[in-house]
Amino acid sequence: MGQNEQKLMVRTATLYYHEGWTQAQISKKIGMSRPIISRLLQKAKDTGIVEVFIKDETVHTVALEQQLEKFYDLDEAVVVPTSHAQGHTMKSAVASAAAYYAAKKARNISRLGISWGTTVSEFVKSYPYENRTDMHIVPLEGGMGRESIDIHANHLAYELAKKMQASCSYLYAPAIVDSEEVKNHFMEISDIKTVLQEGAQTEMAIIGVGNPHEDSTLEKVGYLQAEDAASLREAGAAGDVGFRFFNDNGELVDHPFNERVVGVDFEQLKEIPTVVAIADGTHKLRSLRGILASRIVDVLVIDEHSAVQLVKTKTNV
Repeated sequence: MGQNEQKLMVRTATLYYHEGWTQAQISKKIGMSRPIISRLLQKAKDTGIVEVFIKDETVHTVALEQQLEKFYDLDEAVVVPTSHAQGHTMKSAVASAAAYYAAKKARNISRLGISWGTTVSEFVKSYPYENRTDMHIVPLEGGMGRESIDIHANHLAYELAKKMQASCSYLYAPAIVDSEEVKNHFMEISDIKTVLQEGAQTEMAIIGVGNPHEDSTLEKVGYLQAEDAASLREAGAAGDVGFRFFNDNGELVDHPFNERVVGVDFEQLKEIPTVVAIADGTHKLRSLRGILASRIVDVLVIDEHSAVQLVKTKTNV
């Protein structure tokens, strides 16, 4: 490269990057065509005369998103920077990011399914008010009872429908019943069967991911007793989604609990076009690895620390 060409590249790059000139303005100033100016700018980068740095904390999380999408075959990943939790909990920051994502992606759908739990509840609280009278919200599992009704799927479907000015269905059944026989009875009730069919036919589903062994919402609200947690551990349960327990390979564990759930089942979840999983906290890493192995999740919204650990799982193999 001659000195004249190098000087021309430096001059062109200075005008473009430092002075904010357009390529058309530089072309007129220097007296060369725009394609030549474009090639000079590209060559300035290729030869190291120009180095472009993006100064923003989200650059790191964008890289994590790309790695998660590649390693876990996701359609999209949304990683929430730790700094976004300032003044809030990480759970609410992750839920808010999920709400922002879903509000954009839900513009072209008319049926949305919603699960239960504290994270999904935060998602509903963060969801923007909008006019979507064409939208129908469906609970993905039952949840009758007097304890923590604010995080049950029926309640969340109703609250989300209010925010969207949409319609919603109600699944009038407990999430977990006493026996498989009782579950089968509920599943044959016409109204319940209809809502479950609606749930299986939604275009997008919002789900949370639980860890039955640490900081378990199921245990806090009384669905899971200590002896249940112990037997689930023995059965190899790594996590739960919608009251259904799966192992490290993303397969349902052989446990009576999984036979007593009134809700959309695992295989039906897999058929929903877009399943958005929301999770925060590194105590859920095993649960996240399991649900990602199941191939149910299409979009993962997660905190930065957990994303780093999930990526390390793949890069350290």
